[in-house]
Amino acid sequence: MKVRLICWIVALATAGSARGEQPAPEAAMTKKNPVLVRQVEAGQRDVANAAWWGFDEKDATPCLQAAIRSGVKKLIVPNLGKPWIVAATIHLVSDQEIEFEAGVVVVAMQGKFLDRTSPLFLAADKRNLTLRGEGAAFRMHKEDYSRPPYEKAEWRHTLSLVGCTNVKVFGLTLRDSGGDGIYLGTTKSQNYCRDIHIQGVTCDNHHRQGISVISAMDLLIENCRLLNTGGTPPAAGIDLEPNAPEERLVNCLVRGCVAENNAGGGFFVYLKPLSSLSPDVSVRFEDCVVRGSGGFGLGVGAVKGDGPGGTIEFANMTVEGTDGPGAYVYDKSAERTRVRFVRCTWKNVARKQGHPVELYLRRPQLTTTLGGVDFDDCTIIDDRDRPFLAAAEKESDFGVTDIKGSVHVDSPAGSRVDLGPKPTDVELKVTYTADAPEQEKE
Repeated sequence: MKVRLICWIVALATAGSARGEQPAPEAAMTKKNPVLVRQVEAGQRDVANAAWWGFDEKDATPCLQAAIRSGVKKLIVPNLGKPWIVAATIHLVSDQEIEFEAGVVVVAMQGKFLDRTSPLFLAADKRNLTLRGEGAAFRMHKEDYSRPPYEKAEWRHTLSLVGCTNVKVFGLTLRDSGGDGIYLGTTKSQNYCRDIHIQGVTCDNHHRQGISVISAMDLLIENCRLLNTGGTPPAAGIDLEPNAPEERLVNCLVRGCVAENNAGGGFFVYLKPLSSLSPDVSVRFEDCVVRGSGGFGLGVGAVKGDGPGGTIEFANMTVEGTDGPGAYVYDKSAERTRVRFVRCTWKNVARKQGHPVELYLRRPQLTTTLGGVDFDDCTIIDDRDRPFLAAAEKESDFGVTDIKGSVHVDSPAGSRVDLGPKPTDVELKVTYTADAPEQEKE
């Protein structure tokens, strides 16, 4: 009997499921379990529970970081009823899946993250990494970072992926950063992220962007929500914006996403740093919605006369209730990257400024040929008497060129456009409904 009792105690201490569902009291889960940790280190376990490395409700940084650095194939971060408070950036590793259980909150410690570029989580030059967290959240303290002792900055991201390959981020809610919810950037080893899949993620109340894409190849962002961004421009839901000509935006797809109540644009592509020597751009947005933006809905900026080739396409997009234009294309050379709007709908946009669709040459030093835009079976619903499409220039009169496609307009202004004094190569078929909705005019 005594032998059987001793064996039972040993089994209880060393077995236990990776999810922390062993029959030990909850208090025991806050203490490091050296037996299970040694088994992980010896390669005897492919699945581990982060609580095996301990849990300190005042500062969980060492135990969470040690659990990740163990290199275990799958790590589960359990919901212990209290947040995992971390005082410094958590560094992620390659060849690992981390599952954050529902209800888990990893939160930045207040008074820490004083460095201007400190993210909450960082993966640099990592491969084969998966972060899952349906019902889990990462949270920082955006309001704190805008006042002393913090230096003003826009890079305290919630999750920073730089130079990474084959990364999946599923289901997490990312809140209140001093920068971006998710940042995809470069390293000296690899100046782009590749094979990135972001799905079902919510980015809420970030300082600069919901998601920033600096340089990426084979990127899929789907079914995400980008909410309440504001603090520093561009303050967009998603912004694709390289920093250097050797970077790239190749095979990037954003679909089924919602950008709502952001201070800047909904979805934005800015290409000024790219050149004709950069890889051709291939970016597509489809089946997305923009609501209540403080700026424009869909934006493309700064495709220079010597900018990259390629295509930026917005397909089956719905934009409604924005303060600025529903679509805003500026400083875009007609001769370089093509911009296409396919079956897009703009409804009662430009509530405070601009027109439903606006083309603008702000900096003629970037290009002298504003245009190169297609509208394929698009719809504009507007309750104001104004041109549905307008083009303007600042300190120049080169004129807009190469505007093609078909648009249906439901507006008191009918088919009125304002393309400036010298439009050329404009082939735009407009059908419209005005005053009498039952009658379509052409």
